[in-house]
Amino acid sequence: MHYYYIAIMLSHMGRKPKSQEERVSNRIEVIRIGLGMSRQQLADLLGVHYQTVGYIERGEYLPSLVLALQISKALATQVEDIFKLEEESN
Repeated sequence: MHYYYIAIMLSHMGRKPKSQEERVSNRIEVIRIGLGMSRQQLADLLGVHYQTVGYIERGEYLPSLVLALQISKALATQVEDIFKLEEESN
């Protein structure tokens, strides 16, 4: 009985499957272009490769919390004005 309980608990503790994860959208590209900043310039400010900025802009990669805050600072924009949880359409 004890092992069964542990198995149940562990099965509920892991990450959600990709299909069930909440999606995050961002406005990095729009804000960056509005500031007249290139991907390379933003990447240099962040200390990352310019391709990383592209991956984040397209939603192919989610930045860490630290990187999200650095992006916010580099773009002089509140983090909640850059990143949004996408609403599920049911």
